[in-house]
Order: sequence, then structure tokens, then C-alpha cells
Amino acid sequence: LIWAVETHAHADHVTGAAGMREVTGARTATGELTGAICADRQLRDGDVLAFGNELIRAIATPGHTPGCVTYHWRDRLFTGDTLLIGGCGRTDFQGGDAGALFDSIGRLLALPDETLIYPGHDYKNMRVSSIGQEKLSNERIRDQTRDSFIELMNQLNLPRPRLIDEALPANLRCGRSEEIFDIHAA
Repeated sequence: LIWAVETHAHADHVTGAAGMREVTGARTATGELTGAICADRQLRDGDVLAFGNELIRAIATPGHTPGCVTYHWRDRLFTGDTLLIGGCGRTDFQGGDAGALFDSIGRLLALPDETLIYPGHDYKNMRVSSIGQEKLSNERIRDQTRDSFIELMNQLNLPRPRLIDEALPANLRCGRSEEIFDIHAA
């Protein structure tokens, strides 16, 4: 394991990045606007991570959170919560911005239709889609204007994530407990 990459600071679970780094020596990377100063790399749009002859390009995809990053490798996108299968990440907390999310999704939809999408999770246990499939079937984005998308996202009224008060601070420390982070930061 060379890189443990984060698409954003999650509010619904605690990352294992610090543990993977400690066990394997892997380096950690996340978007520069995530606020996770513990990461080895703070990625900007267009930055590249190399492993062997392979390159992964970071695409800044703010909206779900300001620091969201999608990773582009070959013909695959690892989208985190920016673009889900049949949906997209919410924008009602963590500095989310529905207009920015619409713009970010538009950048991804400009890629070839056969580009594969691997979201951070899927509530129907699907693991992969494609740009072409999402253009056809994703009701959150299909036939939406920027204004109608913003209105839709502002009307979702979803419950607050149960673990947000524990998960978000821990994820800004790359998954370390506060005590361990304080020791390493000193």
C-alpha cells in the first residue's frame, strides 16, 4: 500500500487512514481544503499521485464539502460522495454548496461516457456505474439546470448524520484519537 487517499472528511464514519499509515507506511492524501493537516499531501486540482508507472490525478470537486476531491485513474473515477450512483452527496452541512456541487458534477459529466464511476458508498449495494449511465438515469442531475438543482438540494431535508460529532473531528485528524494526535502534533 503506497497511498491512502481520502475524497473528503466524512461525517458518517471514521477513516482508517492513520491506522493504515502506521501499519503499512502508506502516505495519506486529501484535498487541500479538507482541513486535515495530518495528511502527507494536500492535493490541489490537477495534482498527481504516482505509484510505479501509474498516475492518479486529483480533480477538485467541491460542493458536498469544500475539500472534496475525485481521483481519476485511467478510465475510472473514485468520486467519494460527489457523484453517487443515481444521486450525489448532500450539501446541507460541512460547508456544502449546491451550486459548487452542480459545477463539479458537470466537470465529471464532461468526461467520456464510458468512464467508470466508483462512489464512496451506495445505498443499494451497487459498486460501479459510468458517466453515460448517470447522464441517463441519475434523477438528481438529469435535466437539471443549476438553479433547479440548487432548489432540489435545498429541499432534501435529510436527517443529520448520527456520527457527525465524533466522525468529523476524528477525520480531520486522519482518524487518530485526540490524545494520539496531540502527542504526534507536539
